[in-house]
Amino acid sequence: MKYTGPKVRLSRQLGIALTPKAARVMEKKAYPPGMHGKMQQFKRKESDYRKQLVEKQRLRAQYNVHERQLQNYFRKAAGKAGNTVDNLVELLETRLDMMVLRAGLARTIYAARQYVSHGHFEVNGKRVNIPSYNMREGDTLAVREKSRNMPCFADALESTAMAPSYLSVSPSEFSARLVTLPKREDVNLMCEISLVIEFYSR
Repeated sequence: MKYTGPKVRLSRQLGIALTPKAARVMEKKAYPPGMHGKMQQFKRKESDYRKQLVEKQRLRAQYNVHERQLQNYFRKAAGKAGNTVDNLVELLETRLDMMVLRAGLARTIYAARQYVSHGHFEVNGKRVNIPSYNMREGDTLAVREKSRNMPCFADALESTAMAPSYLSVSPSEFSARLVTLPKREDVNLMCEISLVIEFYSR
């Protein structure tokens, strides 16, 4: 999915900050957008279905994936051996655009998708321009040599937090290696992924 709408509005609708700008705005406007936004803070108790739907939408927005893509990821996760939550997180987190974001080479998932689509990254020395490309344990991603002088990558590395434990990042080489496959406890997700599993298991 390539979401091109207003990111701050989407963030306020879902109640999670999807970009640094959205985080700043939501400090002052911590309620949904629109003329009745403030009143929605005091609405009636939500149904279980509504809660599951909201969490699913939050997960989709954080990974910037289409509904059909998320459904396919769920089917793959449910069909694999092991915990479905861990499997789903692993499939989503190992997308190339998400790896770029987690490595600190982009400030938002939207920027990461754009950088990958424009061919600025390579995996194991080969150029890859598919955001949904799934990396495997031991794979290395890097900004292509001719793209390393672009200020956006250096700026992102300076402004982002420390990379998660499953990634080994080399800022000087604009690269990152997937040391081990991510699990749910390794990832800071702004949603209850167990409710997403319940939504698709209905």
